[in-house]
Amino acid sequence: MKRRFAVAGTLLALVLGLGTLPAAATPSGTSPASTPTALAAPDISLTAVRAHLDEFSAAAARNGGNRRSTSQGYRDSVAYVKGKLQAAGYTVTEQPCTSGCTSGAGPNLIAEWPQGDASAVYMFGAHLDGVSAGPGMNDNGSGSAALLENALTLARENPELRNRVRFAWWTDEEQGLNGSDFYVRTLSSAERSRIKAYYNFDMVASLNGGYFVNHITSAAAAPMKAYWDSLGLRPEENTEGAGRSDDYSFERYGIPTSGYAMGASARKTSAQAAKWGGTSGAAYDPCYHRSCDTLSNINTTGLDRAADGIAYTVWQQAVGTGGGGTCDPAGVVGNSGFESGTAPWTGTTAVIAAHTGRAAHGGTRFAWLGGNGSASTESVGQTVTVPAGCTRASLDFWLWIETAESGSRAYDTFSVRVNGSTLATWSNLHAGGGWTQRSADLSAYAGQTVTVTFTATEDYSLQTGFLLDDVSLSGA
Repeated sequence: MKRRFAVAGTLLALVLGLGTLPAAATPSGTSPASTPTALAAPDISLTAVRAHLDEFSAAAARNGGNRRSTSQGYRDSVAYVKGKLQAAGYTVTEQPCTSGCTSGAGPNLIAEWPQGDASAVYMFGAHLDGVSAGPGMNDNGSGSAALLENALTLARENPELRNRVRFAWWTDEEQGLNGSDFYVRTLSSAERSRIKAYYNFDMVASLNGGYFVNHITSAAAAPMKAYWDSLGLRPEENTEGAGRSDDYSFERYGIPTSGYAMGASARKTSAQAAKWGGTSGAAYDPCYHRSCDTLSNINTTGLDRAADGIAYTVWQQAVGTGGGGTCDPAGVVGNSGFESGTAPWTGTTAVIAAHTGRAAHGGTRFAWLGGNGSASTESVGQTVTVPAGCTRASLDFWLWIETAESGSRAYDTFSVRVNGSTLATWSNLHAGGGWTQRSADLSAYAGQTVTVTFTATEDYSLQTGFLLDDVSLSGA
């Protein structure tokens, strides 16, 4: 992970991180039994990931104790990753950084699995270099090793791919995101447009870390968040790492990004310690950019969970069945419980809050539409992609209707619309009963990206409030 630095007059930064697990964490090397069936991606071997870390540590030990981009320790790390990938069947490209990098910096390493739609590339990357102070096992041997074993596992499994998967190990990140910047900067606009999302992994084994996802409410982040949600980890936005690692090089060109991190020098809050374990008030990584960033500075449980989450994302974004894709709706709806601000919801987003006087169905926040007692229309919505392999898809949500209306006439309504077409409607006639789960059928939209909107319309008098929470997609 990189410290803040100036490039072309713009302050950038490079520090990403990951964190420790709760005391009752799943044993290393295993996948939790609670994981949904859509997490049918392979379990990534923690033993294999740690073996790669051993090799990076040995490369540093042979070469002055570090793997800085200009060092032989870095070049030995490149040679190790390249050899493993070539033996697995990848065509691997060493890309010299000919402008913008530190003088003498080693190359980027790029590997692409030759299957799937070449016009739809999902890219996964980690910086391979470290700082001169130490061997850089968490920063960023952890991300590099987890990524390498994912690439090797994809080759061994050799599933049918509907989209293309590309892996990258970056040079000179610690000196200013220079390797990844060079890569994206020198792509043609057509080549950039083929990259549908870039995922970054920087410091995914911090000893006192937390579970952070870059752009957690974005569509790109949905599978990453869904996997950690399935483990009950309740991940948070990676605010510390914003603009400070190689994903920023892609963001600057409008390419969607996400990734995992466990934290660097920022300090764990008491709320995070209660949720994830560890020590509040202490840095996520006590050895950040220090000589003690050795093999002893690795949180193996967090590393295991990050590696498996990478595999889940690869499978969700690229692996197909030959029959139109898989049906895994997990994470399709972003910020489904309204707990992470308002994005990606659009419309009358002021209705999203921790409202007083009413308890949310889950968490503390929900959307309260209507309830004005005057002629008004309020709505919230977002764009979602219904998985192509779903023969049945249902938009599920919890709705609480309360009203001052009486009689048998529908004065105030709540509707679910897709691309402007109404699928289902409720009204003041359905009031009572508190939180009730409702649904609308989206089966006809399998394989399509659509805009889903919830709209409340009130007449000129007597209020009806429509409280909305925990929106999700289910399917089969």
